[in-house]
Amino acid sequence: MVKRYLFTSESVTEGHPDKVCDQVSDAILDEFLRGDPDSRVAVETITTTDFVGIVGEVTSKVSFDIEQLIRKTIAGIGYNDPNLKFDSDSCDIMIKLDTQSADISQGVTANENKEQGAGDQGMMFGYATNETEELMPLPILLAHKLTKKLADVRKSGELSWVRPDGKSQVSVRYEDDKPKQLEAIVISTQHSPDISHEEITKQITEHVIKPICGKLWNDDIKIHVNPTGKFEIGGPHGDAGLTGRKIIVDTYGGMGKHGGGALSGKDPSKVDRSACYMCRYVAKNIVAAGLADRCEIHVAYAIGVAKPVSLMVDTFGTNKISENEIENLVNKHFDMRPGAIIKQLDLKKPIYQKTAAYGHFGRNEPEFRWENTDKADLLRKESGI
Repeated sequence: MVKRYLFTSESVTEGHPDKVCDQVSDAILDEFLRGDPDSRVAVETITTTDFVGIVGEVTSKVSFDIEQLIRKTIAGIGYNDPNLKFDSDSCDIMIKLDTQSADISQGVTANENKEQGAGDQGMMFGYATNETEELMPLPILLAHKLTKKLADVRKSGELSWVRPDGKSQVSVRYEDDKPKQLEAIVISTQHSPDISHEEITKQITEHVIKPICGKLWNDDIKIHVNPTGKFEIGGPHGDAGLTGRKIIVDTYGGMGKHGGGALSGKDPSKVDRSACYMCRYVAKNIVAAGLADRCEIHVAYAIGVAKPVSLMVDTFGTNKISENEIENLVNKHFDMRPGAIIKQLDLKKPIYQKTAAYGHFGRNEPEFRWENTDKADLLRKESGI
């Protein structure tokens, strides 16, 4: 019997209030790393109408005008109009940053007698599937492409009435765990008051949805554009935002598991971030090597301890060799200690603001070294498949 089901994932634009916070947190992180690659940064951002708040812990050799950077980041997203009730020039900004706890630092910092330990306890996951060229699940991949297209048509002026806040949602029909067709697409976009709902639907369908769907387009797709009928009030004026509140959007759209730790605003000593990137790197190389059609890597750490307390490989029954053999290859060719992860993926560089919208995975950005499949040939050769 054929196994059939629908799977849905969502994405949000860079102007969504939670994503504004992620980008501000990562912009601050990048600036500290630019001046001091060994900076320890854990920055959380909150935003609402005409307000941005920054709290967290930072230990770094550099200092800079954080408020100016925040305003620049907000303007770059597109909030530079006072009519939106949140703009880069006039919003109030409050900053409260302390240094990293000495108790944490002593467990994390490497020295001549001790290698770098994990910045926290917890479990992290990485996922890959061969259902798309990017080795990502189709629903989240399309959802990200739709929100990115929304931003592109806004910034280019192609659709001048589009405003920064927006969401997408994609439902895909699967048969025997393989995507077969698009079932439904939801687009919600903030807009100016001088356009009708009918015209919004028409233009979004023609300028955003159809170009992204390409060959996957069919006339039976259920399309919902601004289903409430009106979306003029948006961004931080419409809803408060927080760093780290879109962790499923950031990763695999719900298709893979998640350990619960947010990514943005954290330097790579925090395994919440760096180990998630490493797990994606491992899973992607396993799938790229043809050892499995789908793969999920699960790793866990104790704070201050370098070696993971556990590592598991799950291929969902799609493995071409035994999972024990795959796990042995992972242990042989991938070093999951925090210091080694940082070195392997070159994570002490200011690369993080780019991750903070449209997903951390499945994007062929040169800085995203966790997307490389440079070990696939080696794994394939040693597996003997």
